[in-house]
Amino acid sequence: MLLLSALLCDRSVGDDVIEIDSSDAFVSMSDGIELATTVYQPKTGGPFPVILARTPYNKDGQKAEAERFCAHGYAYVAQDLRGRFKSKGTDAIIFHNDGWNMPHDGHDTIAWISQQPWCNGKIGTTGGSALGITQNMAAPGAPAALTSQYVVVAFSDMYHQGAYQGGAFRSGLLENWLKGTGMSPANLKTFVEHPKFDSFWSELSPESQAKRVNAPGVFIGGWYDIFLQGTINSFTTIQSQGGPAARGRCRLVIGPIGHGSMNELSYPANSARLPRCADSLAWFDATLKGKENGVNSEKPVSYYVMGDPTDSSAPGNYWRTADSWPPISTATPFYLHLDKRLDTKPSAENGSIPYRYDPSEPVPTIGGAELGLNIGPRDQRSVESRSDVLVFTTDELTESVEVTGRIEARLFVSSNCPDTDFTVKLTDVYPDGRSMLVTDGIRRARFRESFETEKFLEPGEVVEVSVDLWSTSLIFNKGHRIRVAISSSNAPRFDPNPNTGHGFRVNHEKRIADNTVMISDKYPSRVILPVHTTSD
Repeated sequence: MLLLSALLCDRSVGDDVIEIDSSDAFVSMSDGIELATTVYQPKTGGPFPVILARTPYNKDGQKAEAERFCAHGYAYVAQDLRGRFKSKGTDAIIFHNDGWNMPHDGHDTIAWISQQPWCNGKIGTTGGSALGITQNMAAPGAPAALTSQYVVVAFSDMYHQGAYQGGAFRSGLLENWLKGTGMSPANLKTFVEHPKFDSFWSELSPESQAKRVNAPGVFIGGWYDIFLQGTINSFTTIQSQGGPAARGRCRLVIGPIGHGSMNELSYPANSARLPRCADSLAWFDATLKGKENGVNSEKPVSYYVMGDPTDSSAPGNYWRTADSWPPISTATPFYLHLDKRLDTKPSAENGSIPYRYDPSEPVPTIGGAELGLNIGPRDQRSVESRSDVLVFTTDELTESVEVTGRIEARLFVSSNCPDTDFTVKLTDVYPDGRSMLVTDGIRRARFRESFETEKFLEPGEVVEVSVDLWSTSLIFNKGHRIRVAISSSNAPRFDPNPNTGHGFRVNHEKRIADNTVMISDKYPSRVILPVHTTSD
């Protein structure tokens, strides 16, 4: 996996050459559907602790990882998800089949492994992206044999992180992934039929089930990853609310990576500072074999503080540890001003800034937390020059400013349409003018008060909209500027809002929206940054 290797580099231990047995089986689930499963184990010894990987991408691709673990005294089980490759059944609804509801293929598979003579009763799960999601889904209420998890870049709530971020459909991620992987069309159809958070989505929200998780996990993510907030939420909820074997025993590792390649700006890995738990073998040696290898003495949180990687004297670009997440910070509002300044002092003027949003010509996505090539921090100037993008920038910083934690924008807005979107980007403006994306977010106006219930706009009505920009850790260097860009589209990252107020994708009608951002004492539109001070 590209993003994982970029974070971990080469931390593997020199593997011994041993003989390995592999065997294929069809494992029957509770409803009788059989899943294709391959078991790898050393030819001698046993029973063994077992590592399980469940994948929609073909279990046969797990052979190299299986051999690595077998060389260190583990058995390894690779399984195709329901309806994928050699497994029977249908893949709809993807991931729902793997959780605590019926069917619960993850639970059934763990139970089957625990009954095999080559299993010593301790099972760890591993994998990233879709393989991480199957782990999160299987953790609540899992059989007692589930002892440990190694979860890389996975959502903790499919609605809010994987499907309808801020209430807007993540077409660039979810729709393209479903089609690109050849998933059953019933998946997309079903997801589109549920634009609100309802009981369907509650069954795809493992973070809501954190109290039922009784296995510690290490959760690894990236500041530009598609599921960043899910990685953080998995850690925080299970670390504080999990069962006795999980609570207080989890780990969080966040690096300067994304779900693909970052070509315009990359950060030095400094992998020597990575915690031992970032190595899956070291993690499982500690949690499944009880080895004293330094994992248990490490701080629960390790995160990378990004900085200007083009300036060797700039602060940042190093790893930091903490006892919990988020670190202590000061919620600092940066207010929008009519002259397009961004300042910690509120505007003394009363006014507004209008712009026109045409869903037929949305603002194109450039970089960010997407899936694919050339993602992450990319220069936004080409879209900041558009008339439908409002740009607010601080004066040149006289001292560096560290922002570490969760970021929120609170905007006072109005529209002539019953529904529209509001997008917010946070960028780091370099001395040469580059406006490098840090993080972004969106909020669909009809869901401004609740994701369960819609509330439409009245023409000219001023409402407050909260936009969640998820989290980051970045030091804005002295001589840089902090910028916020506001608009109403970011496509194909988010499906453009047609502004009609009609049901999601019920027709092709579109309206042009005249949207307005209010700026005054009464309507203090602002972005709230978690400013962190440290002696590092």
